[in-house]
Amino acid sequence: MTTAEDRIDALELAFGALDDPGNPLGADALLAADAAGTVLPEAEQVLDAFGLNAEFVPADVGGRLERMDLLGRLLRPVFRRDASLGFGYGLNCFFAATPVWTAGDDAQRRLAAGFLLSGRRLAVARHEVAHGNDFVRDEFTAREVPDGLVIDGSKSAIANASRATGLVLFARMDAAARGRSHSVLLLDRDELPEGAVENLARRTTTGMRSAEFGGLRITDCLVPYSAVLGEVGDGYELSLRSSLLIRGLIPSIVLAGADTALRTVARFANRTRADGRSSLDVRHVRDVLTGGFLDLLIIDCLALVATRALHLLPRQMSAYAAAAAYLAPKLVAESMDEMSSVLGEETFAQDGAYAMFQKQRRDLPVTSLGHAGSAGRQVSILPQLPYFARHAWFADPEPPPELFRPDGDLPPLDLSQPVLLGDGDPLAATLVACTDLLEADGPPHGDDSVGGPALRFLARVLTGELAELKKAFETVAEGDREALSSPQSFGLADRYTLVLAAAACLGVWREQRSAPAGRTDAFLAGPAWITAVLYRLVARLGLPLPDRPAEPERLVLDEVVARLHNRRSYDLYASPPAGSGGRGPSRRPAACAP
Repeated sequence: MTTAEDRIDALELAFGALDDPGNPLGADALLAADAAGTVLPEAEQVLDAFGLNAEFVPADVGGRLERMDLLGRLLRPVFRRDASLGFGYGLNCFFAATPVWTAGDDAQRRLAAGFLLSGRRLAVARHEVAHGNDFVRDEFTAREVPDGLVIDGSKSAIANASRATGLVLFARMDAAARGRSHSVLLLDRDELPEGAVENLARRTTTGMRSAEFGGLRITDCLVPYSAVLGEVGDGYELSLRSSLLIRGLIPSIVLAGADTALRTVARFANRTRADGRSSLDVRHVRDVLTGGFLDLLIIDCLALVATRALHLLPRQMSAYAAAAAYLAPKLVAESMDEMSSVLGEETFAQDGAYAMFQKQRRDLPVTSLGHAGSAGRQVSILPQLPYFARHAWFADPEPPPELFRPDGDLPPLDLSQPVLLGDGDPLAATLVACTDLLEADGPPHGDDSVGGPALRFLARVLTGELAELKKAFETVAEGDREALSSPQSFGLADRYTLVLAAAACLGVWREQRSAPAGRTDAFLAGPAWITAVLYRLVARLGLPLPDRPAEPERLVLDEVVARLHNRRSYDLYASPPAGSGGRGPSRRPAACAP
């Protein structure tokens, strides 16, 4: 039986080297398909042979989905190359299926699993976003009749609209009570009356140009009550519950594209000019590469926590998933803007060695937008913060250490357990505990030159920021919508996500530092990256800073260059991309369980 690690490596190797001009699945072929607005057939054949859709189907209905952290990692070989392929072929199917896995009965789960395991697709038409633009705000409606529901309406922006056999529709109910305005339906398009469903014109998008965003019109279509997921009127709650699964994957998919972007810029900066110098001789260039790598490490720590918390902390994980999905695209977008200043005119290259940068930069906003975007993720965090301020911060116990260990065992994924509003914030307790640890231990490994006082100072500052957040939210009554919708509250929620990011990074560093010999990564166990990460987060918060940690940042830059030459990924796992001469001696943390 193959493990998830084996499948991740097999998928990477199946695509071959991205930078090999002779590879029919390499950058040149992907860029040509992107320019034509078409999917590369050979790439879809790779995913067909691999059976990617089985990764989106829970094991209890015949699929391979058992761990959300491993699903996030398995998506990276695809999104590192082409977001259109990753989203259009498979991830959108998972997004569509999440309401089925969350609320479907046995027959509905088997039906959705059958679509995916047989190589067919699912598409989802979500309800409109209030005050959205015309591109997304049209919708389907449903009215109850004795034999079921009659569906009418249209939606003009549905991924895989014409290619999907299974349809998951959010439909507005006629004369529904407040809060029960939508129902969710699972439909087999092949079983609907002839002519009831009409394909609408495809929409052109700036990013993910090869993915199909088309539309559907449904006219006077009677469907049985057995098509309803959950109960009639459950649509809004199902949308929120489904987001708990989806949000934790967003950091991995934006990280994968940013990995390619950073590698592209690092290769450009590392060129030796005729005078023997390179762009790395320029301080700004070094800062951009260092900062870009640090941002990816921050994002991956959030990805690890958000996905593993589904298993370990189902009653506390909602804020972590929302924070990860909110912060990761924001960090990557800003990092790509900085990287474009290094590439200069090559930022706009349509072909050649650096053209993948502009593709990843265009794809990112579409990849990470989701149904409601970043504001919706902040809105889901904010109602929880007054409760955390009164009952959790500086009072909760720490989470289990397995939250920060990629190789740690996890309990089975139980989708009935996650809740929309957390009853505690154990991740914040990790920040406090790590600050206490640093104060008690003194300089990490007894070496002041690569952290020491700076690391302790930064941890104290971040713990002080948590205390300030506690003061701010203790004055807000739980459920005070006016206070929670103010610009000040949104700004505080943004600061909270940065504090959580620091806690996630400290947790990963601490567990690497204490791991047994042979089950650790020397770079991740050392204090250089965590010192530089915390400095970057504290600077972003505008809080007091120590002297800039020049030696830790130099070591981080050395790692950027080493991973470029050794062909290793810019994440927590330092795994070898295809074309690196095989797996080689892995620098990643110890292998994950199957």
